[in-house]
Amino acid sequence: MPRSRYRFVGDDAPYFMTMTVNHWLPVFTRADSVEILLDSWRWLQQHEGLRMHGYVILENHLHLVAGAPGLPGLMRRFKSHTARQIIDLLEAARVQTLLDLLALFKRRHKADATYQLWEEGSHPKRIESETVMRQKLDYIHHNPVKRGYVDLPEHWRWSSARNYAGEPGVIEIDKGW
Repeated sequence: MPRSRYRFVGDDAPYFMTMTVNHWLPVFTRADSVEILLDSWRWLQQHEGLRMHGYVILENHLHLVAGAPGLPGLMRRFKSHTARQIIDLLEAARVQTLLDLLALFKRRHKADATYQLWEEGSHPKRIESETVMRQKLDYIHHNPVKRGYVDLPEHWRWSSARNYAGEPGVIEIDKGW
């Protein structure tokens, strides 16, 4: 029986996805851990055809709207690669409390791993209209505003809201779909 009702269907369509750190632990409070995510997305854009339409990275989760041929596999590889890189970073920085929690909250069936960074799945929702695309982009861009972190979406450094406001962003965004 499948673990989730969320599924990727079709190929190459844009999807709204959410990826959450295990038990909502605040891993992305460090700029170097966020850079690991951005570098991975940049590599996937250059080498695997990932089209990023929008994103926001908060302290314990991220939202993105993206499309690519073979998107489910790309997202699995993204999560696997970034988990390894971030855990290596945390080990090198000796962030033991966070590492201990990532080990404590690891799922039992992950017997071959010491830590589990990401919750399973990405809850993909296919975007099939411009109305839904705008709705999802507004949602992700206003996430830091709703949390009280910034007054305007484009003030949040780790968001594509800057790109849509005509300001330079930290990653290339595809505004067409």
